[in-house]
Amino acid sequence: MILGKGAYLRQLTAATMQMKSVVVGKEMNGSSPPSVFIGSWNYPDVYAGPMIAPMHGDTGVMDRPEEWIRGHRTQEEIIGYRMNLVRGKRMTNACDLDNRFVEKLQEIVLAEGSVESEAAFDSVPSGLSFSEEHTPFGPSAPLERFEIETRHWDHALEKVFYDSDLTARNAVLDLHRTGLAFSSIQKAFSAGTMGRGANRRLVPTRWSITACDTMIGDRLLSEVKKCPVIDTLRLHEFSSLHNRYAVLLLPTAWQYEWTEAFLHVLGNEEYVFSDYEGHKKKAGYSPLGGCYYSCKMAVLEALAQEHRQAGAIILREALPGYVPMGVFNVRENVRSAMRERPTEFEDLKSALNHISERFTLPVQRFITETTLLRDSLRQRQCTLSDFAVPHNTRGKATGAVQTA
Repeated sequence: MILGKGAYLRQLTAATMQMKSVVVGKEMNGSSPPSVFIGSWNYPDVYAGPMIAPMHGDTGVMDRPEEWIRGHRTQEEIIGYRMNLVRGKRMTNACDLDNRFVEKLQEIVLAEGSVESEAAFDSVPSGLSFSEEHTPFGPSAPLERFEIETRHWDHALEKVFYDSDLTARNAVLDLHRTGLAFSSIQKAFSAGTMGRGANRRLVPTRWSITACDTMIGDRLLSEVKKCPVIDTLRLHEFSSLHNRYAVLLLPTAWQYEWTEAFLHVLGNEEYVFSDYEGHKKKAGYSPLGGCYYSCKMAVLEALAQEHRQAGAIILREALPGYVPMGVFNVRENVRSAMRERPTEFEDLKSALNHISERFTLPVQRFITETTLLRDSLRQRQCTLSDFAVPHNTRGKATGAVQTA
């Protein structure tokens, strides 16, 4: 019996290791999208380095998740991009930024476009990496030598790089306000290009993703809480990359619940994981990991643009064929859902019956495993028997649940 989401995802990612990545030799030259990766193992001494494609020219699409969903890229196309990225790495102390190697990594993330690069490795790059937290990448190996061609820097990133009095948090928020892509902000934050003087340091990629989602989400939440509450119940829907999303916006003060179901991805398993917060910010880190914060940020981003407040209950199904590719999958799918024209309903029961016609998992299961959704229905005097079981289910699901 799998007891938690982390254990289940480790099984999922292990199943992807049979995929093939690009084959390169001990020396290569090519173009970085631009992209770097900072590991978390053995922090503060971490493996840091560039990711380079063995091709020349504009390789930006390989590391711009914001373009993949909106550009209708298939899962196979996205994995193809990522398996063509070769990771070079060198052990570096996260606090030691005063060396030429780290400076090259910073020049890469600050660049306004792809960066021509040359690398020599200690051994032939091998392996690949898949994760629910960060985007996948292809083979890796320790670097013996690494050179780049200089490029003009992105003006907004250059500005915060030279402002050593600006905190990293305010730099992230300022860059988000300018409309800079989240992936560009996150990579620059990870490479230690922002923050006050001696406080700058390398931040492991997977940590930096959630940190940026959280910082931006917290700022948006403070704005949204000052806005008027929506006056109708809305449902935003979106599907892509073997996922279905339903974003329920309730005419209430801010509250938030993220629930995800993994259905028959490995076999006959049906696992549901859920976490929530009320009007106050959640205390502690969510057991559901970075996707909890990426989804929250995406919903708050849309509400802030509309200058409205709402309660948000999000349901996700990951279906057969799903592959863990990082929390961008959640962030960009929810962003896409929020751009879709919503369907309005008179009550929550009607909205859930609508969802039950589209989702594979019986809506009763979502209700049973959630907290805010179940409480909202109880307040409206609804029961499980009010919801029909769709014909495309295999019966009652069994699995692990995490709530807070």
